[in-house]
Amino acid sequence: MRRKALTSGIDQPLLDGQRPVRSVLRLLATQPRRMTVALAAFAVKETPLWFLPVITGAVIDIVAGGGTVASVLLWFALAVALLAQNYPNHIVYTRNFMTVVRGTGAALRNALVERLQALSIGYYSRASSAVVQSKVVRDVENVELMLQQVTHPLLSATMVMIGAITMTAIKVPEFLPVYALAIPTALLIRRTMTRRSQARNEEFRREIEGFSSRVGEMASLIPVTRAHGLERTAASRVADGAEEVRRAALRLDLLNGRVASVSWVAMQLLGVCCLVLAAIVSLTGVIAVTPGEVVLLSTYFGLLTQGLTQVLNLVPVTARGVESVRSIAEVLAEPDLERNEGRRHVGEVRGRLRLERVSHRYPEASQDALHDVDLEVREGETVAFVGPSGSGKSTLLNLVLGFVRPTSGRVLLDGADMAELDLRTVRRSVSVVPQESVLFEGTVRENVAYGLDTAGEDGAATDARVRAALRDANALEFVDALPDGWDTVVGQQGARLSGGQRQRLAIARALVRDPRILFLDEATSALDPEAEATVRDALDRLMRDRTTLVVAHRLSTVRAADRIVVLEHGAVVEVGSHDDLLRRDGRYAALHAAQSGAA
Repeated sequence: MRRKALTSGIDQPLLDGQRPVRSVLRLLATQPRRMTVALAAFAVKETPLWFLPVITGAVIDIVAGGGTVASVLLWFALAVALLAQNYPNHIVYTRNFMTVVRGTGAALRNALVERLQALSIGYYSRASSAVVQSKVVRDVENVELMLQQVTHPLLSATMVMIGAITMTAIKVPEFLPVYALAIPTALLIRRTMTRRSQARNEEFRREIEGFSSRVGEMASLIPVTRAHGLERTAASRVADGAEEVRRAALRLDLLNGRVASVSWVAMQLLGVCCLVLAAIVSLTGVIAVTPGEVVLLSTYFGLLTQGLTQVLNLVPVTARGVESVRSIAEVLAEPDLERNEGRRHVGEVRGRLRLERVSHRYPEASQDALHDVDLEVREGETVAFVGPSGSGKSTLLNLVLGFVRPTSGRVLLDGADMAELDLRTVRRSVSVVPQESVLFEGTVRENVAYGLDTAGEDGAATDARVRAALRDANALEFVDALPDGWDTVVGQQGARLSGGQRQRLAIARALVRDPRILFLDEATSALDPEAEATVRDALDRLMRDRTTLVVAHRLSTVRAADRIVVLEHGAVVEVGSHDDLLRRDGRYAALHAAQSGAA
């Protein structure tokens, strides 16, 4: 229920970047019972803070007026009772409030992850993975830290203020106007500093995100950097980012220091003024104030100014947390979604594809990446796309996968416009084998069975499917030879395997899903001839009786395709079999001759 509260309204998220404070209150209000219990326990546990000055003043007046020991002991017993209840109520408060805070953090992360899964591929072409990671990890942590560090002193100052005003109204009501000085002063300081603090925190957050992006790029480019002896260049580039972060952080620290100093001086000065005023009033007899009441008033004002100082000193933490709320809201409010909700579910895919006058132009591009493409792919047919770099091959695959939408025209699957289909249900019948196989830090079995719907299957049936897929992908022999068989951890990105082994696992992952449509994107271009032959044999087995779209630069890999589509400048210039296209002596024949000559 908690998770649903944050993620169900994904188009109208709870977090509003324009009203971050209100957004935080909405988050806390998603668990009203726990928050009510937490606030009640806090109010009770904080009773000693505002009632002990009453006891202190009463004891002083007993001593000054020559009272009895029994009277002192009575007040002492009350003080002990008030102090003793603090522990159990503090535990109740902590358990309930921190459950809300940690639950809010987990729900925010879940909401971010679900939103990230719903965003289009275009979003990820613009956003660095390091920046996305920073939002999910660092920004949510900042929100949790803000709630954890700000709430206690804010509530404490509120309780002290209520208690102080109440008891002063009972004891010395004439002194109430003095309290009116502290709160407006604190609010004025907060208003003055918050706007500048917000700007500094936004600047710092942007610098951190940029720096995270540079570090991510550096890590991904390590092999290139090392191969070309560019270590110093890479380190210098990251160092420049670190220097910008340092400058932004220092400017923020200096502003926070000014906030802390101004807050402390202002509140302490008010506290001293209150003490002097109470003493003068008592000595002059303008108002009948006992020595105990002088102590009570001074203590209350001291507690109030101390609480307000703590709250003001938390302006930096609050500003950082509020900026993180804005950062999270950027993702939750991002409109570039792959919209599937409410569209028709697809129960069965046969694999017939048709592109009707399809064009696509990327944002800010001056011309179409694909222009006016008409093409039909029959069920079970293998169609290869060839052409020079930039001819539109990958764009065409992305259109059929639904990663991008046609600027004009339609893509039909089994006669239905894909714009009207829930693509998540379509992709259950689709497998992709990319040029660079994507493996995660896990075992061979976990990588092959990734995302496998095993509902209704027992473990033995699943294992049988995985083993059959490994065998058909020509991977079983090397997997069985690994130290722990298919329980061997492959390392990040499959670092402990060769390129051919990684690609065969990618093929096994595709096989185990038993897809109706298969996409091969330069699946063998990065392999040596021996590894390519082994992978090619596995691919032939994978492609059998499936609709297959192949993108390839090396024409030797597409000879067996039913049809070859030649693309140039985003347009289809030739279509036919390998032999037919060679006989035409057109663009394909020229490409073939160029590659044969280079070989």
